[in-house]
Parts: sequence; structure tokens; C-alpha cells
Amino acid sequence: MSNQISQGPAVPGCKKVDPILVADNVKRQFGGLVAVDVEHVEIPRGMITALIGPNGAGKTTFFNLLTGFDKPNTGTWTFEGKNLAGLSSYRVARLGMIRTFQLTKALNLLTVLENMRLGAQKQPGESLLAALIRPLWTKREKEITAQADDLLKRFKLDAKREDYAASLSGGQRKLLEMARALMSKPKLVMLDEPMAGVNPALTQSLLEHIKDLKKNGTTVLFVEHDMHMVRHISDWVIVMAEGKVVAEGPPAEVMKNPAVIDAYLGAHHDTDLGTMQKKGN
Repeated sequence: MSNQISQGPAVPGCKKVDPILVADNVKRQFGGLVAVDVEHVEIPRGMITALIGPNGAGKTTFFNLLTGFDKPNTGTWTFEGKNLAGLSSYRVARLGMIRTFQLTKALNLLTVLENMRLGAQKQPGESLLAALIRPLWTKREKEITAQADDLLKRFKLDAKREDYAASLSGGQRKLLEMARALMSKPKLVMLDEPMAGVNPALTQSLLEHIKDLKKNGTTVLFVEHDMHMVRHISDWVIVMAEGKVVAEGPPAEVMKNPAVIDAYLGAHHDTDLGTMQKKGN
């Protein structure tokens, strides 16, 4: 697997055969604390990549920087060759790089269908002039609604179509957020702890949806603490500790890497992280 993804040995910052996202010297400080200090990292196209590491490793901050929700002190990064440094989050999303959040962002006072519609791009009705002229936006609205209904059926949320998002369970909100992210037909989906707060009944469903993203040609980058899930669905794993990338490679190799075990457990242990039970976040 590593030969298909990386150009050489699986080491921190290794070059990929076909990267969709490339980041260089991305650093973020909060006062004297260096939260992120990534020298070089590449995300392979068409694959499922897990970004793992102990609490405080800088994973979510790195997500925020790449997607325009925060600004680094230094650094550049490109998505499909386009420079994203300094771009606002909505412009990043328009280029096809969409993220979800650890705490879901469903709009509670809108219905499930209305939440879905918000995820679509190229809506003429968002223009004041076009909004006043019904024929200019009704066709596109029907297309968006049909797309939303297809996704809701796929995510088994069609029965909740007219319900307010506030009525959904935590797991259903995760499903809604992932489905809404797909409304813009992204090229790269970034999931921040997709399994956090999800009951076992929905965990398998979410896993299958993530694997389906890859089957449909979408690149996936996700942050996760559940090592069983990481081993089960990821093609490549990148490990962060204290803001830096300390290891990367295929999951089976990374789980046995002494530097990774040190990062999680604080000392050398004769163990394989893939055999560990999920610990608290």
C-alpha cells in the first residue's frame, strides 16, 4: 500500500504519488504555546487518510488552518495546485474542500431538508435581484431539493426530512452534517472526529458512508481517536504530537511505530495501538 501512495519510504513529510493537498511550514502559536508546527505534509488523492495523535497534538487546529477557520503565523498550502493561504473558509469550500466539526453545526431551527439545502452551491436565489424574479431560481431549487432527497435517503434520514434538526440524536446530527457536506460535491472531505458521541448502532453506518465516499472518488481526511476504526478504514495514517508530524504510513505499520506509541503512552511499551480499546477523548 505504501508503494502505491508514497514515492519512497513512509517517513514524516514523505512525498506522495498523487497528492491533492500539500502543506509547507505551517505554524500556529498562541502566546508562547506552539500548537501547530508542520514542516511538510501531503494528503494522497482518492484515499482515506487518518490524522491521529494524543489530546493537544494540534489536529483540530491544523484542520482549522487548512480550511480558513484560523490563520497561521507562517505557512503555505495548496489544494489541487491552488494556493489556499489567506483564503476565507467559504472560498476554500467553493474550491471543493469541505470540513465537518467535532461538535456538529446543524441549525436547530431549520428542518433537516433546509439544512441540506444550505450546503448546495450556485444558488441564484442568494442574489437579491434573482430572488425577486421567481423563474430565475425555481429550477435550481428543484435540482437542489432532488439532490438533498437522494442524500437523505442514502443516509437513512429521509423519514426526518421535515423534522427540525434540534430533534435529531447526536448520531443523526453527524449523519446530517456529513450528508450536507456532500451537497457541494466536494473533492476533499475533512471529518473532525466523526465517531465522537455516536452510539454503536450508528457507528457502522458512518463507517460505511466514509468508505462510500472513497468509492465515489472523494478524498477523505479525518481526525479520530478510535484506533480500531483507523485501522479498519484508513489507507494512510499521519500522526501528530505536540504540533508536529512524528510518523506516517499504512495503519498496520504506524500502530507498531515506537514513536507513535511514545506519543500516546509517554514511554516505550511492547504494544500495538491497534489492539488498544478506545479511550476517552
